[in-house]
Amino acid sequence: MARQKYSGIGGQAILEGIMMKNGEYYACAVRREDGGIAVDKQRYVSLTDRYPLLRLPFVRGIFSFADSMILGMRALNWSAEIYAGGDESATEEEPSKFEAFLEKTFGEKAMKVMMGVIMAFSFLIAIGIFMLLPMFLARLLKRVIASETLIAVLEGVFRILIFICYIKAISRMEDIHRTFMYHGAEHKCINCVEHGLPLTVENVMKSSREHKRCGTSFILIVMMISILFFIVIRPETLLLRAVSRILLMPVIAGVSYEFLRFTGTHDSALVNALSRPGMWMQGLTTREPTPDMAEVAMQAVEAVFDWKDYLRKNFGTVFPEDEASA
Repeated sequence: MARQKYSGIGGQAILEGIMMKNGEYYACAVRREDGGIAVDKQRYVSLTDRYPLLRLPFVRGIFSFADSMILGMRALNWSAEIYAGGDESATEEEPSKFEAFLEKTFGEKAMKVMMGVIMAFSFLIAIGIFMLLPMFLARLLKRVIASETLIAVLEGVFRILIFICYIKAISRMEDIHRTFMYHGAEHKCINCVEHGLPLTVENVMKSSREHKRCGTSFILIVMMISILFFIVIRPETLLLRAVSRILLMPVIAGVSYEFLRFTGTHDSALVNALSRPGMWMQGLTTREPTPDMAEVAMQAVEAVFDWKDYLRKNFGTVFPEDEASA
């Protein structure tokens, strides 16, 4: 197989489908209940494109993460509407009191407000579970372990173990398991074209479901780099330690993004070795997809990416139509 070459496309698994992004455009493809595939292409100008100052190294990672959250919620919301629309026998449910309050207060912006509330709540829960809980668990060992460096390392180990247990637990849910299969299809599609193969179901299915630019790798990098930060930065009181974990998150995310950006755009023995732990972790969040899932991912790619032109320019691929027009 040809050496991997960066394409610029990235994606995300959504409900019964895939979202793929390339430049200012993204496309969502979702399998309908009738077997068809719904595709929606939209334009999204990221914060880093709108404000050049935000493209500075170690700053851009924070806002790229915010962009991915916003875009991810939009894609998930659209896929949920398509998936729910497939069941014609479903009856419309009465809105909850909270939903009714939002509609009355914010009108047409109610959905955006609700998405913002969900994102903020999810972020706070994530900080509590993956940042503060490991810190408290590690501090319980203070009575038997005198080394602050070892305590910081154990905090990082607890953080990784909690994440693994969390992924293992949610993967038992059928919808999440299928989402992980679509996640695998997303990776396979990108790997297919980035290794110089024409985008066909057969080529996609035989491609790897591990990819260096995956969000799962980013999470592991954040956890590993946080260990280095917290070994050096050690406030005396428990409260200050908790505050430091929260305040340093943007800094750690910025450093982690630069690391992932470098490994994701370079291909060498050293880079591949550095990427390997994150790709091992992807074994938790990806599953082997079915061919029909690969078809969905392919349609999302083709809506925003001219893969034939990419293969011509980067791998010298000649297609039958090229020979016919020669």
